[in-house]
Amino acid sequence: MDWQRNLLLVAMAAVTFMLFLEWDKFQQRRQPPPSAETTTLSSIPAAPSVNPAAADSGDIPTVEEPEDRAPEATAAVGAQLISVNTDSLALLIDSHGGDIVKVALPRHLASLKTPDIPFEMLNRTESHTYVAQSGLVGPNGTDSADNRPVFSSAQNSYQLAEGEDTLVVDLTLQQGDVGITKRFTLRRGDYLIDIEYLIDNRSTETWKANLYGQINRDSFRPPVSAGFGVQPFLGAALTTPEENYKKFGFDDLREEDFETTKRGGWVAMVQHYFLSAWIPDQNVDNEFQLRQSGNRDLYLMRFISPRVEVAPASQGSLKASFYSGPKDVYRLEEISPYLDLTVDYGWLWWIAKPLFSFLNWIYGFVGSWGWSIIFLTIVVKAIFFPLSAASYRSMAKMRKVQPLMMDLKERYGDNRQKMSEELMKLYKKEKVNPLGGCLPVLVQMPVFIALYWVLLESVELRHTPFLGWINDLSVKDPWFILPVIMGVTMWIQFKLNPTPPDPTQAKIMQMMPFIFTLMFMWFPAGLVLYWVVNNTLSIAQQYVITKQIEAAPS
Repeated sequence: MDWQRNLLLVAMAAVTFMLFLEWDKFQQRRQPPPSAETTTLSSIPAAPSVNPAAADSGDIPTVEEPEDRAPEATAAVGAQLISVNTDSLALLIDSHGGDIVKVALPRHLASLKTPDIPFEMLNRTESHTYVAQSGLVGPNGTDSADNRPVFSSAQNSYQLAEGEDTLVVDLTLQQGDVGITKRFTLRRGDYLIDIEYLIDNRSTETWKANLYGQINRDSFRPPVSAGFGVQPFLGAALTTPEENYKKFGFDDLREEDFETTKRGGWVAMVQHYFLSAWIPDQNVDNEFQLRQSGNRDLYLMRFISPRVEVAPASQGSLKASFYSGPKDVYRLEEISPYLDLTVDYGWLWWIAKPLFSFLNWIYGFVGSWGWSIIFLTIVVKAIFFPLSAASYRSMAKMRKVQPLMMDLKERYGDNRQKMSEELMKLYKKEKVNPLGGCLPVLVQMPVFIALYWVLLESVELRHTPFLGWINDLSVKDPWFILPVIMGVTMWIQFKLNPTPPDPTQAKIMQMMPFIFTLMFMWFPAGLVLYWVVNNTLSIAQQYVITKQIEAAPS
């Protein structure tokens, strides 16, 4: 009758698994679809205003926040939304202020289920605010708390033409006898936008102003699939004279503002896989500010550059760059020092960065991120082969002397002191180190943790298919096949290890494969793939070493 019981257990497990799959599909259907809200012309007036006393001095002006105003304020007369499209960026620019009020990334989908909807970085809707503002403040600035300029444009739609590598969009403004052109320059295959104010001063007075750029964003957290209990960082970041990479969550900014001055520098809004960043002139000292806008759910990340003066009857310019796109380590390194640190590998970055470089190098040969992960895991495992071997030999010896340990427990179980003495004698006689199996594993842990963060932070894995049923290595396995395989490999490892002498500890260790299987069901498939390969290699190595130790004469 045992076969009937086993068959019933298998059937119950299959039904439970199918019910779990249906529950997971139901949960996915409940998730909100990608945003399809329309960008509006109504603007939140969060541009900086200038302290009049500072405006007459040579110092960088003090920036003050305007009074709160409803987001649905009436749009400026004559304002329009200007569409700008390249192969990499789809922008909407509000001619009121010349702000970038929407950024979509055609080369990155919002979801594989919606191939016609690109991933959206910036947008300004009734329910969400995430925009990039820029302007001029100071004695002859165009921007103030209550008034921002309305630019003119030759057309309301621009498209990067076939065969062209650069797209230039000019917005114009006449300020008395001073002509101002706000120029946006976009390039094929790039997410960096150059923004330049061209000043044509035909007046009899020296023209003076400061350039500012700021990111305005609410605290909305987009859904991510990073694993059980894992939440990638979401918030502001910048480089300071004291720290190459300093980050602030929204809770930090609610508690306290932050200001610093640095030559060059940058200020960014960081999220999982993507970021937006202002990069001012790298050859001057720029002021950076992070703050909450009043008591609203709106946070400002801005820079203010030094004052520029344009003499009468001459021309001048003020320039900065704005990046909105994926966390491409190599491109960010080119744009500004330490901007690549927004790909946040944590305190083990010094291990993680070489690991990613090697992973990227492997990808250059195999052309598959899934196989790159497998080959990287094999190489890392080979490097630590001697340490792993020492660990497995120690565990195999412990497994071999386990019957003797159980005999001692039966004889001296009630006398702990005597039991400890006899155990020490046994370890010395059999040349067994009870800690020998732990120390080599501890040495390897920093590398494993660093590799975990490399796979978690690599935008290259997003929407990358592998092995047929996995269409995205950055989200969970849709059929949970890899987590189940990983659980099986953990169970095999448990069977190869010596059973802990404490019954309670033994039961906990026996439950670990099931607990980890449930946890890893929600981990990105790329991470689970790494663990499956690592466990499989460990089983093979441990099995061979265990058989060698057991076959050796006592």
